[in-house]
Amino acid sequence: MSADSDSVIDRLLKQVIGGNKPDSAIKQRHTELKRERLVRRLSQSALLTIIGVLLFASLVMVGFWREEWIQYWPEFTDALTQYFPPELYFGFLPAIDIGRYYQFWVEAGLVGEAGITLAIALAGTIMGAPLALLFGVLGNERVTPFPINFVFRGIMSIIRSIPSLVWALIYVPLGGISPVTATLAIGTDTIGELGRLLTDELEEIDDGPIEGISSTGAGKPQVITFGMITQIVRPFIAWSMFILENNVRSAVGLGIIGAGGLGVTLSIEQQTFKFTNMMATILFIVVLVLSVEMVSQRTRSYLRGDDDDEQSSLYDRIVGLPKRLSNSLF
Repeated sequence: MSADSDSVIDRLLKQVIGGNKPDSAIKQRHTELKRERLVRRLSQSALLTIIGVLLFASLVMVGFWREEWIQYWPEFTDALTQYFPPELYFGFLPAIDIGRYYQFWVEAGLVGEAGITLAIALAGTIMGAPLALLFGVLGNERVTPFPINFVFRGIMSIIRSIPSLVWALIYVPLGGISPVTATLAIGTDTIGELGRLLTDELEEIDDGPIEGISSTGAGKPQVITFGMITQIVRPFIAWSMFILENNVRSAVGLGIIGAGGLGVTLSIEQQTFKFTNMMATILFIVVLVLSVEMVSQRTRSYLRGDDDDEQSSLYDRIVGLPKRLSNSLF
């Protein structure tokens, strides 16, 4: 610490403590500040060291330092030219051949496949939302006394801990991997995800309407309906739209294992090494997901009145899409 900074601290301490205080008090406070800064820096250094060790250990466990993936690097670079097929426009302008993407969209009927993906997500959300509301209400201590309410919370936690992909596998005996089992999987996952959010919303509602309804002699069902649920109508719709966004991405992931929709097309093109068609399908998925997100987030902005928080640029949506696809699966 430089002499200038020490003098600044001394002046500030004199202003806080008072100019009539002895120098020993200022020096003691100065020493305490330096000790706190040293402890903070040591803590930050220790944290960074732990993160570095965890990163290195994780890379070793996944075999990141092996040479296999480096040997396949030339094949990957060759695949990139198929992902983004080059084309000379006007005979001199290099660009990506968008026409090949569009041609595959038409030939493969991706609009219909996108409809299946959207239908799976929409049906699963609508099926799971009422049960999510029921479990959310029963998980509230105002409705169900402690510790019984934690039974419903525990059920929702168990549901949330199992990815939708695993739920689809659980429902395989009902008819294999199909749009039906994918819909059931997404509906089940919606119960856990949306139910937990609604439980938190019910914890923050005002007691005034509940007490007012109770004072009229209304029974518990009336108190729940008109005193509690009416206060979370907008959050219920807003969170349902948010869950729908995630469910569309989950439907794509379930399609990769054969549940129908765009995911099936993506999987087939990848297995046959038709990387141009694969990228065309990915771009169509991007269009579908972004469209649903825009509608969903506009609706949530209108309902919740937080336009600044909910609106984001198209660039941010595109850049963040891979991460949201990954999160929706797990």
